[in-house]
Amino acid sequence: MQTTAARLVPTTPAEPRRPTGLREIPPPRDRHRSVRPIAWLALLAALLPGLAAVASAQGWPSRPVRVIIPWPPGGSNDGVGRIVFQRISESYAQPFVVENRGGAAGTLGAAVVARAAPDGHTLMVHSASHAGNAHLYKSLPYDTLKDFTGIANLASQPGVLVVHPSFPARTLQDFLRLARSRPGDIHYATPGNGSAPHLFMAMLVSMSGIRLQHVPYKGGPQSTTSVLQGETQASFSTLPNALAHVQSGRLRPLAVSTPQRLAVLPKVPTVAEAGVPAYEWNPWIGVLAPAGTPREVGDRLHADVQQVLAREETRRGFEALGVEPIAESQEAFRARIARDFDRYRKLYALIDIRIE
Repeated sequence: MQTTAARLVPTTPAEPRRPTGLREIPPPRDRHRSVRPIAWLALLAALLPGLAAVASAQGWPSRPVRVIIPWPPGGSNDGVGRIVFQRISESYAQPFVVENRGGAAGTLGAAVVARAAPDGHTLMVHSASHAGNAHLYKSLPYDTLKDFTGIANLASQPGVLVVHPSFPARTLQDFLRLARSRPGDIHYATPGNGSAPHLFMAMLVSMSGIRLQHVPYKGGPQSTTSVLQGETQASFSTLPNALAHVQSGRLRPLAVSTPQRLAVLPKVPTVAEAGVPAYEWNPWIGVLAPAGTPREVGDRLHADVQQVLAREETRRGFEALGVEPIAESQEAFRARIARDFDRYRKLYALIDIRIE
């Protein structure tokens, strides 16, 4: 009986039948492969503004830089600003062009800076009165704290109370006695409402109980000239505007606003030691820029200023103007502006000064 070998044929098991009415679910995708490009795009978007700012700072300045001084030529702000930016300009291919925009205690020029593009090509050299103008004027076209950023402090500007040599007062006490005997008859000159000389005298008036007549002018040189010509009898001038005339004998100094006597006027007492205890006022001059100016540009400018302030020629130039250099960080300068903002608010409330 013949037998045959059976050939085994492999069989594939039949696939189970899927129930009808159900969707087929696709296999899961690689989650990391799809999310990673999105994450990189998000990171790149976050870095772009910083990279743009760095690139902007590296290319700065790409055109002439406007340095607006919101006071007339010849005053302390003007002198300090020109000394500093003439030195800084020597380090760049682009010039730093000083532009005087005087009037309304510096608010006209400040408004120009507030509207400028925040790209580092518009700067401002202003005084501490900038911090007080918000409390002096009923309405301003800018916000003092929000529309500007402090770049660098430059100098302090002491005040000196001066009178015409023909005025019958040789000391501060003489001046106060005359003012009390003739309330409202003595006229004093200032560079404008809310200016540092205005506050020097306003604080003296408040602390001593005298009454004077205020005569505002458009700038420091003009107010000093009014005393020289006899149009007014006194001025609590910033030292730069009065020093040369004091040294020549054309003006008589009665007292200085600082806590200590000044090296350039060692024989002139402070207001506090001359009879009005606790009196002290020593405002600043500094560099500001429109809010939003790249931090890298601000850092670079601040470093440039510190180098200029450290020079002996700068110290001599400041001494001739009657101001003293102040070297401090950007953070310290901005904190000073904020403190003075509050200080001016309290002072203006005390003496009830307000301009419509």
